[in-house]
Amino acid sequence: MARTTHTVTNQAPPLVQYDVFTADRALVEAVERHLDPAVLDEVLSELSALGRTSGSAQVQEWAVQANEFPPRLRTHDRYGHRIDEVDFHPAWHRLLGKGVGAGLTAAWGRPGGHVRRAAAFLVWTQAEAGNGCPLSMTHAAVPALRTDPALAAEWEPRLTSMVYDRGLRPAHQKAGVLFGMGMTEKQGGSDVRANTTTARPLAEDGAYELTGHKWFCSAPMSDAFLLLAQAPGGLTCFLVPRVLEDGSRNVFLIQRLKDKLGNRSNASAEVEFDGTWARRVGEEGRGVRTIIGMVAATRLDCVLGSAGLMRQAVAQAIHHCTHREAFGAKLADKPLMRNVLADLALESEAATTLALRLAAAYDDGGERERALLRIAVPAAKYWVTKRCAPVAVEAAECLGGNGYVEESGLPRLVRESPLNSIWEGAGNVQALDVLRALTREPQALDAYLREVGRARGADHRLDAAIKNLLTDLSDLEGMESRARRLVERLALVLQASLLVRHAPPEVADAFCASRLGTDAGLSFGTLPHTLDLAKLVDRARAID
Repeated sequence: MARTTHTVTNQAPPLVQYDVFTADRALVEAVERHLDPAVLDEVLSELSALGRTSGSAQVQEWAVQANEFPPRLRTHDRYGHRIDEVDFHPAWHRLLGKGVGAGLTAAWGRPGGHVRRAAAFLVWTQAEAGNGCPLSMTHAAVPALRTDPALAAEWEPRLTSMVYDRGLRPAHQKAGVLFGMGMTEKQGGSDVRANTTTARPLAEDGAYELTGHKWFCSAPMSDAFLLLAQAPGGLTCFLVPRVLEDGSRNVFLIQRLKDKLGNRSNASAEVEFDGTWARRVGEEGRGVRTIIGMVAATRLDCVLGSAGLMRQAVAQAIHHCTHREAFGAKLADKPLMRNVLADLALESEAATTLALRLAAAYDDGGERERALLRIAVPAAKYWVTKRCAPVAVEAAECLGGNGYVEESGLPRLVRESPLNSIWEGAGNVQALDVLRALTREPQALDAYLREVGRARGADHRLDAAIKNLLTDLSDLEGMESRARRLVERLALVLQASLLVRHAPPEVADAFCASRLGTDAGLSFGTLPHTLDLAKLVDRARAID
């Protein structure tokens, strides 16, 4: 008799060749909610096309390649000339080109530009998160440059181009450019006022010569960078091009690339300046104020990136459990696993809903919406990015041993998941930023309370949470040691208010019961058993 020693059964098929955007009901509904109907059909078609690209087998393979073959630093050419270049696998350039072509650097000035870009960023992160860094920095450089109208007129058309033009050449010769950023130094970290890089004015108006270093410089193969340095008038923002107008290389010495936990496809560098030419952006001594618009935009991208990672982790977990059988039934139909999946889906939807609401505030641009962002962005950055890692780890556990194997894709999500919480100001920095807004900008708190107040009376647990929050806010003395607790509540109440107003009843009910009420445990999978968990799982399913 013929013998069969190896037959593969009961394995989930790959989650591939699907539309990442249209499969995400929470994201589609958020886009429909926040966009003008005049552009909605165009944007939905655009996002669906990107969703199919993101979910394609080809792009998923590029993502694997870009991470398996990380960037490599070349400080010198074969003849001994200093070149300071970073080589990337071709897959990196293909991914980055797709991201630029999808408008991920082109939000400014487009109808509904920030909502459509936010949705695209969330979708594209699910394909490969590393190339999000240069896309984010390039997008975020625009508000900083707008403090200098002449610089903005020169650079903004290049920044918002939808053409990826790789290679180091003078910016005026390129169809599109990318920007990086360098703020922190080894002795200061988040305390940028401790920076020691110096800027000496040159005879040319607005031109300076930089001497010093940056401990963390993003995307070192970008065409230009926004940096902070100490000018005679104090800490100042500068634009540093990699290549000068005459075609010569600016002094931009890459000392080494960071060996990071995750984000392996993306290059982050330590760099030094020695007579480096720079152009001042804004006034001397107002560097933090100048660059803060860039920081705020990148912080929102941290929220979007974490929401994207969570969504992909949840999609993979539900997909696996929908196809995998154990003890006589599909895993997704088992009551305990269903509770875990529903809890993960709930966290993902809350993150997506909040992120798109903040993007809509950017599009609105009104005074009240700007005030809301002053509190809501750092609060969301604090909370959503912190929830990403436990979601990714729990999703990997849903796959059992398969989730710990590199080929499943979950380990890459797990390694990536802490990043957004650390970059662009770690948790304490965000919490202290919220405190500053609460104590110095009363209009920000007023805008926040008006926003969450729109849902008052719809859920008794939300009403109680708002009341308790107001009690906490009445005493800000000695608040620093309690700042994380306060910011967590600010974020949860804002998420709950949005879900109560916009999500299906079963989603809002589950969130208020488990995140605001007392009927839940401390780990995922502890939702009250009386909730409609099957609907939560079905809503978050990527494909049937």
